[in-house]
Amino acid sequence: MRWLKYTLKTTTAAVDAVSEMLSEFGIDSIEVEDNVPLTEEEKKQMFVDILPPSKPDDGTSMVTFYIEEASEDDENASALHNSGTGINGDYLSETREGAAETIEKIKNRLSELREFVDIGEGTITAGFTDDAEWKDKWKDFFHSFRVGHNIMIVPTWEEPKGVSDDDIVIRIDPGIAFGTGAHETTRLCMEALQKYIKPGVKVLDVGCGSGILSIASLKLGAAGSVAIDIDPVAVRAAKDNFLENDVELSKVRLISGDLITDNKLRRDICSDCYDIVVANILAPVLVPLSPVIYPALKDGGVYICSGISEELADSVKKAIHDAGMWLIGEKEENGWVCLVAKKENS
Repeated sequence: MRWLKYTLKTTTAAVDAVSEMLSEFGIDSIEVEDNVPLTEEEKKQMFVDILPPSKPDDGTSMVTFYIEEASEDDENASALHNSGTGINGDYLSETREGAAETIEKIKNRLSELREFVDIGEGTITAGFTDDAEWKDKWKDFFHSFRVGHNIMIVPTWEEPKGVSDDDIVIRIDPGIAFGTGAHETTRLCMEALQKYIKPGVKVLDVGCGSGILSIASLKLGAAGSVAIDIDPVAVRAAKDNFLENDVELSKVRLISGDLITDNKLRRDICSDCYDIVVANILAPVLVPLSPVIYPALKDGGVYICSGISEELADSVKKAIHDAGMWLIGEKEENGWVCLVAKKENS
């Protein structure tokens, strides 16, 4: 899928004003790229595997937004170029009529904003983008590494090195789905799976992302896995990773949906009982999710959950206890917590 992509160069001080201005034109989803240092609290809240190295803050921000899909044979869309006559010498040539009109209105509003805030250059550049552009960004920061005592995570674009006969190799291309295994939360879940997976168990993977935890479960001996994610892009990425790892698709059920809000889906998923449920999401989701997990577990089943910052661990513990499960394990790494609970035999 190809899109018309626009990037507006402004200042960090003007980002809020620019964002509000763009929303006036129905553009609510934007990407902001700047070099403002992250606080420790922000780093904990960012649910990404690897943070790229930071650069010195120069006060500038790049605000990227998308207006409409463009087909490859669209002559107007293909004619995107800068001719040097717009705001601060930047002009976007005609693309599609609707997009061109919107860009002109945005440029006019930028002129008005200059009277109230320093928007910097205020220049707009244009181009195409597609899903692959995001996917390829991972390759700069993701390399082979070990998890626990015998799991080797290898990106699909690298050849594994130093692998022993006892190692379990998992090849992953996360694309734009979460889960390379490098983030503390994913590693903690995988270490717990190494401890609790027994041959023949059935696993429910909630918030499966790239599918890495389901793949690990199956390679550790699980008989089957149901993997669910609210994001259909993640489900597609998971399927690709299952195929990459020679996972028998008959052992996996992949679902796009929300267990918390979709009662029909919840009845379907929770009508079967699992030996292990693993959920690597975030604490605010794990709290309402915990009572949903309880009926999905067999008596004596184990619930592994992570994505929990230290500050919010108590809220998840309470939700687990209130749901009728008992905490049997807890591990912290770099401010992230993994909890393991058990559903007692009736």
